[in-house]
Amino acid sequence: MKLYPMRKLLNDELDRLSVEEYKQVKKIPVWVVLDNVRSLSNIGSVFRTADAFRLEGIFLCGITATPPHREIHKTALGATESVQWEYREETREAISELKQRGCLILAVEQAEGAVMLDQVQLSGGQYALVFGHEIRGVEQQVVDMSDLCIEIPQFGTKHSLNISVAAGIVIWEMFRRLGGV
Repeated sequence: MKLYPMRKLLNDELDRLSVEEYKQVKKIPVWVVLDNVRSLSNIGSVFRTADAFRLEGIFLCGITATPPHREIHKTALGATESVQWEYREETREAISELKQRGCLILAVEQAEGAVMLDQVQLSGGQYALVFGHEIRGVEQQVVDMSDLCIEIPQFGTKHSLNISVAAGIVIWEMFRRLGGV
């Protein structure tokens, strides 16, 4: 028994912003830093998630590919046009810039002293979320520069999540807790 009628909405019923409107609206004070992410699909997915939750932007660092690229576009579905992005050859350079802008640097990494995502205390201000290479994670030098490591609680047999899944979880939590909804 259905509790209420259900009908898939048409795209024009979703009341989404145009790219121009998106660029003008207030964003949540969160940047993403991709530290040597190799998968073009993961990069595109992070762009799409950043768009969905109105993040300030993305720093693409090291071997992380940059738009325009067909494989990024396949998963980003146009989000590379709406989300502000910058490239830095060294992730440490991006971290230094973000610190100068007043961002608290949160490396998403399993590390000694990491705080579980649901236990992280947010105190306003600006944040940068660092996601690392699919196999090696966030570089140790970048972890050393971070203000905090946050970890997503996991309860199965695997030791990690795909970066695009981890980004979705952490970005949603930041959006929710910073008053996005």
